[in-house]
Formats: sequence, C-alpha cells, structure tokens
Amino acid sequence: MLRRQFATTTLAAAALLATTSAAWAQATVGQTAPNFSAKDTSGKTVQLSDFKGKTVVLEWVNPGCPYVRKHYDGGNMQGSQQEAAAKNVVWLAVNSTATDHPDYLKPADLAKWMKDKKAPATHTLMDEDGKIGKAYGARTTPHMYIIDGKGTLVYAGGIDSIPSASASDIPKATNYVKVSLTEMASGKKLSNEVTRAYGCSVKYRS
Repeated sequence: MLRRQFATTTLAAAALLATTSAAWAQATVGQTAPNFSAKDTSGKTVQLSDFKGKTVVLEWVNPGCPYVRKHYDGGNMQGSQQEAAAKNVVWLAVNSTATDHPDYLKPADLAKWMKDKKAPATHTLMDEDGKIGKAYGARTTPHMYIIDGKGTLVYAGGIDSIPSASASDIPKATNYVKVSLTEMASGKKLSNEVTRAYGCSVKYRS
C-alpha cells in the first residue's frame, strides 16, 4: 500500500515538474525558434512564421534602460539595423516591459521614441505579458537573437563584446550581430553562437 502511494506521489511530482519545465522552456541555439504572435506599435499582428525563409533578428528593447540608450544614442543599434536591412534581414524589436512598470511606454510613445531615434527596425512588438521574452529566455535589454531562414535559432547573447553603458566603448567592441549576419551571408559557420548578454533586467510582469 505504501509502495503504491509512493509511486503515485512520485508520478504526480514528475508530472508537475514536466509541466513547470514546459511552461518555462527557453529557446536553445541549434533548435527551432519558438513561433510567436504579437501586435506591433501600429496595432498590426505580426508572427515569426510570417518571415519564413528570411533571417530574423530579435532585439529586446526598453528605452528606460541606460544600456539601451547607449546603443541608440551612440547610433550602434540603428547602424546594425541598417546593415541588416541591406542584407534583407527582418529586424524585430521586442518590448517585454510590464504595463505597471515605470519604464513602460504605450505603443504610440514607443513608436515615437523609435522614430525620434531614426531606428529602421522592421517592426517594434509589444510583449506586455512577457510570453515572447520568457519563451526565448530574454534576461536583459538589449538581448539579441538571430534566427536563420530555416527557422533555427543560430545566435543568442549580447549586441557586442564590451558590457558597459558607455557609448565611447562602441568603436572598440566586436558587434556580434553584425559579424554573425556577415558570416551567414557568406555561408560561414558563426564564430560565436552564444555570448553573454548584458544590460538592464527585462521588466517582466511580477
């Protein structure tokens, strides 16, 4: 009797663990990138699957973060977006800031900020419930991901190699996203598939 009870308890615990693990599963480099659907700042619904066959960059953004401002005030993020567009790469900026956080910007305000910064991202997506961010394991702003035309996640990590909030470090750093996109365009294996993401914590809903 005790043995049966123990077995039942063990199975229940295993099922709970599996459910929890599935709920917090994170995207893994080398595996298929999780599909998602979200509205952009104009209210248009965008799905990752819309861009099948194209390389896609995901950028986690929060204008309230000094690390994000470093890359936008210094022009590094816009330059990266422009180079990506020249390679026919789709660039999706994702904002997972919760609506109750002081950093939260309404879609129109976020769109204005991106426009003021002259940021040529393909779409800026609103992820207030954090589902996309948690599916990818996004921890920081910025946190960068690259998905190839087959839908495989091929890069995850930082925008560059110097984890500071100072724009003066941008010229000295290796821009991992630019390097990766250039290598992909040449059919080369990526020099770096996973790097350390740095920045402010993503302001998920608590």
